[in-house]
Amino acid sequence: MEALPTSTAAVALAEIGDKTQLLALVLATRFRTPEPIVAGIFVATIANHALAGLVGAQVGAWIGPDLLRWIVGAGFLAMAAWTLVPDKADDGPGTDKRGAFMATLIAFFFAEMGDKTQIATVGLAAAHPGQTIAVVVGTTLGMMFANVPVVYLGGRFAEYVNLARARFWAATLFASFGVWVLWKGV
Repeated sequence: MEALPTSTAAVALAEIGDKTQLLALVLATRFRTPEPIVAGIFVATIANHALAGLVGAQVGAWIGPDLLRWIVGAGFLAMAAWTLVPDKADDGPGTDKRGAFMATLIAFFFAEMGDKTQIATVGLAAAHPGQTIAVVVGTTLGMMFANVPVVYLGGRFAEYVNLARARFWAATLFASFGVWVLWKGV
């Protein structure tokens, strides 16, 4: 049973200041509907961390760290470019809850690929053989503890956020992550 609290604490602490917290803030200011965003984070995290817990170690060994570094680095650079492109929804609050859920689900799933919390999930699952479900539940709880407050607070302060400036800084951070991963590795 130690796998659950260990996994929860490890990921909650690792997530503080992580790029997915920034993503949660950007989504909250864009859509301003916290419930579908929280639901999207939850479903994406379960899917991503289940994948990490079950096959992450094998995939990492199969692909190799060099190829993984290029895939993840290129993904961050693509995310940076995509973040710079405004869309019509940036003109006002988003009201389509299904759109908020799907945008969050897809963005979080891919943002977690190669992330420190996904890698932590692989390590925790390896360290707790036979407790993969407890590890995935724990890492998902850790993600929720770290990101749900950001979603609710971000939505509250959305009217004070300059979306063009937020897009610029988000893109800058994603590009920095991409360059860092390409330079140093995952």
